[in-house]
Amino acid sequence: MSDWMVTQGPLPRRRPRALSPLREHLRDTFWFAPTAAMAGVFVVWLVAQELDAALVRSLQDDGDYDTLAELLRFADDAKTVVSAVGSAMMTFIGVVFSISLVAVQMASGQFTPRVVRLFVRSRITKATFAVFLATFVLTLLVLTSYDSSPDPRAATSVPLVQSVLTLVMVALSLLLFVMYVNATLRLMRVSHVIARIAAESFRVAALMPGPADGGAAPGLGPVTAWIAHDGPGGVLRDVHIARLMRVARGHGVVLRLVPRIGDFLVPGTPVLAVHGGAAPPRRALRHALSVGVERTFHQDLAFGLRQLSDIGLRALSPAVNDPTTAVQALDRVVQILATLSRRPLDAALHRDRRGALRLVQPVPGWAELVDLGFAEVRVCATGSPQVTRRLVAGLDDLLRLVPPERRAPLLRHRELLRQAVERTAPTAADRAFALRPDRQGIG
Repeated sequence: MSDWMVTQGPLPRRRPRALSPLREHLRDTFWFAPTAAMAGVFVVWLVAQELDAALVRSLQDDGDYDTLAELLRFADDAKTVVSAVGSAMMTFIGVVFSISLVAVQMASGQFTPRVVRLFVRSRITKATFAVFLATFVLTLLVLTSYDSSPDPRAATSVPLVQSVLTLVMVALSLLLFVMYVNATLRLMRVSHVIARIAAESFRVAALMPGPADGGAAPGLGPVTAWIAHDGPGGVLRDVHIARLMRVARGHGVVLRLVPRIGDFLVPGTPVLAVHGGAAPPRRALRHALSVGVERTFHQDLAFGLRQLSDIGLRALSPAVNDPTTAVQALDRVVQILATLSRRPLDAALHRDRRGALRLVQPVPGWAELVDLGFAEVRVCATGSPQVTRRLVAGLDDLLRLVPPERRAPLLRHRELLRQAVERTAPTAADRAFALRPDRQGIG
């Protein structure tokens, strides 16, 4: 019998927030932060220019031409520095861009293309690009403010505040460059990437509905209507749970989501089954489902295991041949499965404040998660004792943690691993060595 995730009672648990398409678009692009920074620095430059002009007018009104002459000499000296900064910023931008491309290429080839999103969404990378471009634009603007007249009585602008602002931006750029290099080096380390994936998986698991206080899932009855997907084809990234709950409550029906988060939707295929009444109008369900070009961690319980499995498979490929990385991926697979070992799975039931069931959302079951975490790596690991020993240790640890009704998938993978090792290992000693549990593989 399937386990069920249920939220019920007068005070339902806080549901995951809806995914914002605009926010996701901005996080997946590099144009917004630099553009906003350049627009912002232009506004700041206008303010600084007005302050400089006010300072010149004040000194001229007071007749303090000696001080104004000193400021003109200072501005003339600062002009050389500002010009040098403008030239250096373009070199810095080229260096940062080159480092980013190399890091993305290495991550895609060494780990999996699915982890490239960590680099694309890196806030420090976007902040570094934004500040560098803003500093370059500021230097160009400041250079236009220099007065060609050396006479303090005829001067109209002395870019004093602007020069100080340029130096502040240079200092900020250098600080961000150090932080950017440090962050990029961390993202190029497989242990850090794996830890980031695991942390995202734990966050998704924490937002899933908890176990019921009691009772079983009621029968939904026959399907009274189907609602097809009428948007563009793509991966289902998000379900606006609160909106679907309001629609279902307003029309007195129960909605059942047909695809799971992460499934690819083809236009025209059913996405919602209606139980107990007529289908709600299309306009009421507008923007209830978010479709994109790739999977995200938002509401996707299996995406973390998918990425870890991909990293393990890439590490075990003949081109890479890095079983230690596969062991590190398995460490996190076991940790994620241990976290989910006693949580209800298979489906999430969402109830309104009166306790009436309104939305049924499918989620991966325990057997599916175990297969996702172990099946492909197990097939490729038979020639690597380090990985087989870690697999056996991980399966044994999970067998001690899970309730009896969830032991079957683990025992099946353990037996399949034993049979595969017996077919490939040449001697009994090799087979015994490859099947000896070891949490470090071979240390």
